[in-house]
Amino acid sequence: MSSADDEQLKRRYREFLDLLPLTIEIAGLAKNTSARSFGSEQMEARAQVLATAFKLARQVVRDAIKSP
Repeated sequence: MSSADDEQLKRRYREFLDLLPLTIEIAGLAKNTSARSFGSEQMEARAQVLATAFKLARQVVRDAIKSP
């Protein structure tokens, strides 16, 4: 991996961490309050919701900082 690739990876990771609170709010997933674990299908569905919410959060932030 080149230095440019490392910097790109770090930037994307930082972006993910910065957007995580907004992503979680947009996703609106309920917390598991029972002692039971989520099943694999439930985890996959929740992961897909988070992925979609992340894309939306990223777009919301980009639109918010874009000049009119």
